[in-house]
Amino acid sequence: MSFRLIKSEKNTRARLGELTTSHGVVKTPVFMPVGTQASVKSLSSEEVVEMGGEIILGNAYHLYLRPGEEIITQAGGLHKFMNWSGPILTDSGGYQIFSLNGLRKVTKDGVKFQSHIDGSSHFLTPEQVIDIQNALGSDIMMPLDECLSYPTDIVLAKESLDLTIDWLQRSIERQRQLNKTSLVTNQQQMLFGIIQGSFYKDLRRESAARTCALELDGLAIGGVSVGEPKELASEMLDITLPLLPQDKPRYLMGIGLPEDLWDYIEKGVDMFDCVVPTRNARNGQVFTSTGKRVITHTCYKNDFTPLDENCGCFTCRNYTRAYLHHLFRANELLGLRLNSLHNVHFMINLINMVRQAIAEDRYPQAKKEFMAKYLKESV
Repeated sequence: MSFRLIKSEKNTRARLGELTTSHGVVKTPVFMPVGTQASVKSLSSEEVVEMGGEIILGNAYHLYLRPGEEIITQAGGLHKFMNWSGPILTDSGGYQIFSLNGLRKVTKDGVKFQSHIDGSSHFLTPEQVIDIQNALGSDIMMPLDECLSYPTDIVLAKESLDLTIDWLQRSIERQRQLNKTSLVTNQQQMLFGIIQGSFYKDLRRESAARTCALELDGLAIGGVSVGEPKELASEMLDITLPLLPQDKPRYLMGIGLPEDLWDYIEKGVDMFDCVVPTRNARNGQVFTSTGKRVITHTCYKNDFTPLDENCGCFTCRNYTRAYLHHLFRANELLGLRLNSLHNVHFMINLINMVRQAIAEDRYPQAKKEFMAKYLKESV
């Protein structure tokens, strides 16, 4: 398992790289479509592959609750269960657990919580979260961490940082133990660490230093996109990213708007995931080269042009805005699928555009050209 830095863009901190996993090589920067419950919502694995998807994200918390890691193990692992042959990153579910508010209790040993599905009680330790992801057989694991909301008191943020580091150390040790036994499902499974520290500069620096000191395959930045102003998130990245080693992939968790990808790749981020493309698609919003559009608006009732004339996705090749408007107005499920197909294709195509701009050392110009069109019109 390895990460190879291929090129740094001469005008910015944007990078081209290759992440080698047991299920293939991932070119970075990369956007990972989110397959929370072993499914990128409304899309088949084959469709994601056809669009050029290289790696997807699954969620250990959701898969632990339903259908359970035992069933996925019986199926031969998560790859076979969902018929996906490429790399998979599994999130620990820490964000989901900590978003349960009154339904969970944090201790130094782990987290006690009630299922959002049926209210049943569960207790997960950092070691059990590694065990679950080992059973899933993903290519990249994320450890259990504590994700705090914004704003957070500095004393609580420091305590949370210490807890996250302790859980990370326990996760590393559990992976080492598994690798020495017959229980390991993927000897080449990677483990990333997660940098926290809320929105305090010194805590972010401390978290980065303590996390980078550990034996890890990659580094993630967590605790952003939790209600804070974007300017504050950007400031934390400016503090954190220069502290990270060049020879490891950098993953910014939960970020995925087109404009955000341009901004954060420019700072040196390599990997992204977000539910926004499919979630917004199901709510009628699509991304196009000339802006965001809400297809339920009446201006599209008699519009017989594609969603985006510059897009070659299945939806744009075969259907019109008027038809998609009709599908949403009639509550037809096909509308959700066609919008989702388009938005995921748009994000993958955008990443390809970004990679080309880095390769040609024209990132600032390419970003300016894209944003000029993207911000031009939103209806």
